[in-house]
Amino acid sequence: MSPKTFTKQYINGQWKNGSSEKFVENENPYTQQTISSIPSANEDDLNEAYEAARQAQESWMSTLPGQKQQKFDRLLHVVQERKDEIIDWLVKESGSTLIKAEVEFQAAVGIIRESASFPTRMSGQIFPSNTPGKENRIYRSPKGVIGVIGPWNFPFHLAMRSIAPAIATGNTVVVKPASDAPVTSGLLIADLFEEADFPKGVINVVVGRGSEIGDAFVTHPVSKLISFTGSTEVGSHIGELAGKHIKDTALELGGNNAMIVLDDADIEKAVEAAAFGKFLHQGQICMSLNRIIVHESVHDTFVEQFKTKVEGLKVGDPSEKDTAVGPLINHDAVERIQHDLQASLDEGATVLTGGEADGNVLQPTVLTGVTNEMPIAKNEVFGPVAAIIKVTSEEEAIEVANGSPYGLSGSVFTRDVHRGVEVAKRVETGMIHINDQSVNDEAHVAFGGEKESGLGRFGGEWALDKFTTVKWIGVMNGYREYPF
Repeated sequence: MSPKTFTKQYINGQWKNGSSEKFVENENPYTQQTISSIPSANEDDLNEAYEAARQAQESWMSTLPGQKQQKFDRLLHVVQERKDEIIDWLVKESGSTLIKAEVEFQAAVGIIRESASFPTRMSGQIFPSNTPGKENRIYRSPKGVIGVIGPWNFPFHLAMRSIAPAIATGNTVVVKPASDAPVTSGLLIADLFEEADFPKGVINVVVGRGSEIGDAFVTHPVSKLISFTGSTEVGSHIGELAGKHIKDTALELGGNNAMIVLDDADIEKAVEAAAFGKFLHQGQICMSLNRIIVHESVHDTFVEQFKTKVEGLKVGDPSEKDTAVGPLINHDAVERIQHDLQASLDEGATVLTGGEADGNVLQPTVLTGVTNEMPIAKNEVFGPVAAIIKVTSEEEAIEVANGSPYGLSGSVFTRDVHRGVEVAKRVETGMIHINDQSVNDEAHVAFGGEKESGLGRFGGEWALDKFTTVKWIGVMNGYREYPF
């Protein structure tokens, strides 16, 4: 069977069936039809993948920077050549609209381009010493083998965000893709690296349920760092397991992101931004707007225009051009969101539009009269429901924005940019944007959250730091004298 069917594991440059008796069923979230059934990996496969990565790492680390960059140049060419195939997989496997899939593809290309610069950015330093005749050298080197756990929502980009910089800095990787998107968060990426002629063992992919190999993936002695993008609950468990083994983590977790619309905001522009930041990929993005906090003086105008904008969004088949809102990843997500929606209505919120589901497609929904304590505002919705919260002052807006254990991204709308920056500095979040929405990701800029939204930063020099380690080598010019 051709590996292009993506029903096999990828270990040490070979496509092979998983050894478990269980299967991972890959389903199209819009049609709810099975795309493929993948024989799952077990711990034997996991051990084989980690061992392959360990054996390949020393040689890959020693590969000249220019040779690594040539591989990445080739990878970029392969990815761009196979763009239509990647887009197609994102649509049918993760329910991406064509608009979202294009955004995701370009973001992944940006990551590859940035990572291609890393082999020649593995710089060290020389520091002076207080010991006569000595100098202090700092050498930078890869950490070794990196374990990457991919997500299902932006599977291609967010998995590539760890895989590409890890490999570019001389590490090798073992990837456990999301069970809801095993191709786009793992197997397809392995195929692209294979076509780009990366050495065997540099990337390995094991598809398996977390219940069968999840903990072993994290605690395996070969891996030096676990990079995970996903829920805070799972991330907390991974951090606990890694901590017991004194293992580093990069955790990009949940968000409850707020847009603050101040009394001097351009309401038309704020509405446009809010619609994109809330409903791109049905709100299934860690950076999606969860709460829209609007000053009372502009609240009614904003709500009226936002309702009109949302009701004009095309909803349904993600493969159709201009569809803005497609399906949620599965029906469990629909039921979870509708439960929080109803609970919030019971507590006094009002539905202005939407709220009904057809299969896995939930209509874009707008709620007013929301408070921070309602489930639809308190929880990370991860769906197409916009919660609008009215406030009486700038101070209250900041207080409401900070009234969450999460702190990933955010937004402030105001005609006074200086005012916006001062407000942004007081919002407890890793990222925030003035006169823009919260869904932003640029490959050369620090990406990450505060509080329960994660640990560490991706992007640019911050990713380079995360996937490498430094060693202090002290060098004496001559010999020193000791007191005994």
